[in-house]
Amino acid sequence: MLMHVTDKPGVAVIMPVLNEENYLDASVTAILTQNYDGPMEIVLALGPSTDQTNRVAHDLTQRDPRIRTVENPTGRTPEGLNAAIGATSMDVIVRVDAHCELSSGYIETAIATLQRSGADNVGGIMDAQGITPFECAVAAAMSSPLGVGGASFHTGGQEGEAETVYLGVFKRAALNRVGGYDPHFTRAQDWEMNYRLRATGGTVWFNPELRVTYRPRSSLRALAKQYFQYGQWRREVMRTHPDTVSKKSALRYFAPPSAVAGSLLGAIVGVAGIPIGFVLPIGYLAIEALSSLTLARKAKRGAAWIPLVLLTMHVTWGIGFLTSRPKR
Repeated sequence: MLMHVTDKPGVAVIMPVLNEENYLDASVTAILTQNYDGPMEIVLALGPSTDQTNRVAHDLTQRDPRIRTVENPTGRTPEGLNAAIGATSMDVIVRVDAHCELSSGYIETAIATLQRSGADNVGGIMDAQGITPFECAVAAAMSSPLGVGGASFHTGGQEGEAETVYLGVFKRAALNRVGGYDPHFTRAQDWEMNYRLRATGGTVWFNPELRVTYRPRSSLRALAKQYFQYGQWRREVMRTHPDTVSKKSALRYFAPPSAVAGSLLGAIVGVAGIPIGFVLPIGYLAIEALSSLTLARKAKRGAAWIPLVLLTMHVTWGIGFLTSRPKR
């Protein structure tokens, strides 16, 4: 009997997993149906989940021998990613989060892009897709410059070099060169990793054909916590690597904290008896209202949630940034 031989590189799909019982099966299924005919394995780094995530993971390992698990006692993302990387020796590392589903042909396209571009890491669009009305509103905000700024992995753009991309498909040699993910960064470890790849002579490459369906947070509280942490850890990346702030990204990073600080200062001045101070908070709310009207059609069923979602994303990111303290 002749064995099937392929010259395609081996791929290790790595996934940190914590409290994802509602999403893990769909995320892994999207990997298994990629139809990539090179060697592939899937390594799930299991944190101390409090739901039925580990049971779902065990059932998945019984379904397909390519799926394995490793322990991640801390439950933190960077440690989980590094543990999964260490459990495999494949030449290409594909990062996937349990909250996501790869589009058809994602791995095949990513491998071709790696080879064609010569990049260390390639990635594409974070295609936020909600199910409930609230999630639809979050998805609309996350896919618009009005919600998250103009990063190409949120809003799209032309193929080419980028500062960062969503998730990532890496050459193992590149990850080895920079020592893997920095466990210091609870959040923003992708930003920080891509900085080190570029700082050591590598290239990060954006290809809009690479789409990953992302499931947004399902409650206002979870969304606020997520964006507060985003703001905190983006500030920490800036402390550690000041040159990560380019002219292109400065407006995106400083707009939310500036809006929060300006509105608060204006309100204080107004209450103190100088009415012109109210111009700042009123102006900000007017911009939020106009942005909400613009996004309402995109959100469809979630249109009514848009004003509160935008306000939550902007304000919590800004507060997180402003209140962030050095974490080393």
